[in-house]
Amino acid sequence: MDPLDIVSNLHKVKPVYQPVISAIRHNVIGYEVLGRYDDGEKLISLGDFFLDTDVPEEFKVEVDQHILEIAINDFLESQRTGLLFINRNAKQLMVNDGEDLLNMLILYEEKGFPMDRIVLEVTEHDFDEDFEALNHLLLYYKTYGIQIAVDRVGAKSSNIDRIRQLEPHILKIDTRTIRNHNSDGFQDIMYSLSMLARRIGAAMLFEYIEDDFQLYFAWKYGGRYYQGYYLAKPELTIQAEHKLTVNIGEKVSEYIQREKSLIEQRLVHVLNWEERIKAMLPQWSGNKKVDSFIELVTANFNKESFRMYICDSNGQQISSNFRKQEEDWVVEPDKKGSNWAFRPYFLENMINMKTWNRGTLSDIYSDIDTREMIRTFSFPLSDQYFLFIDIRYSYIYENESLLI
Repeated sequence: MDPLDIVSNLHKVKPVYQPVISAIRHNVIGYEVLGRYDDGEKLISLGDFFLDTDVPEEFKVEVDQHILEIAINDFLESQRTGLLFINRNAKQLMVNDGEDLLNMLILYEEKGFPMDRIVLEVTEHDFDEDFEALNHLLLYYKTYGIQIAVDRVGAKSSNIDRIRQLEPHILKIDTRTIRNHNSDGFQDIMYSLSMLARRIGAAMLFEYIEDDFQLYFAWKYGGRYYQGYYLAKPELTIQAEHKLTVNIGEKVSEYIQREKSLIEQRLVHVLNWEERIKAMLPQWSGNKKVDSFIELVTANFNKESFRMYICDSNGQQISSNFRKQEEDWVVEPDKKGSNWAFRPYFLENMINMKTWNRGTLSDIYSDIDTREMIRTFSFPLSDQYFLFIDIRYSYIYENESLLI
């Protein structure tokens, strides 16, 4: 569409409202307002208009202000509670130093729409602009109670420090990214983003949820808010009681039962491995015959493991590596003396094993030598010596409970 046609016919520009759903109560806690143009036959998305770099930013500001004004009036007239999510890019915000938006919100606050109900969304790639100026403006907005959301988080890992500096209230995750990454890679990205969210006190909102798997993914990775066509499509009017297309409570109950079942299955593996090692403990004679003891263990873990060794309480390896090659176990004596205390959680896990006299199973991780995803089962042979059994990926893959 010709941008001039849009700006010249603002009476044809309308907002539509897409619900944002809470993971806690499974209810609508707000709406994202999106722009549409009514050509008389259908509503046309204004996404291309706002993304077109050739369209003057002043045009975009004018259209956005028009949409926002209608949206806030709709909220006030319908007496709808909750949040209003609005989108702005960095260049729009910098027009008139961001005063256009702020002045309108101040005006409507006087009419009964407080600014802490506004969630201002900026995309992560906006940080490529003059970040210091943008950051200063957004921090200024926050002093008025306006909440800040960063959209498309994770698109550029180089912006993590800038997100930390801004400390937004919400991080928006595009669930379509799941289909564009291998499963393991995207899980790593999500782990990093969830850690970032926890550190800065931000909630995660998963958007573009289009199927059951994406909803499950959002729930599993700690999403506080959900949004997408699978749950509810944008509507021209704000519903007094918005009906969702799926029963989120029932879905979450299914997810909970599935996760509990997988956790129980994983615990069965751990308990079984513990009992096998305990049965061999009478043959443990301390650090003098460590390799001989591992030979016994290999026969009992031939199916699950590809490598095992023994360390002392300081993380120093006192045994050879026993590594499985084809069907045989090969001894690698040159690994003696290696120290593994530098690994994250290594010493903490050793202290826990010593304190509770129980084995522990690591998270899934990529092995430096094989580059495969593995887990390590550890068990205290005494209060000074600990057995480490690396579980091979093919066994993990065959047992779903070990994959999570």
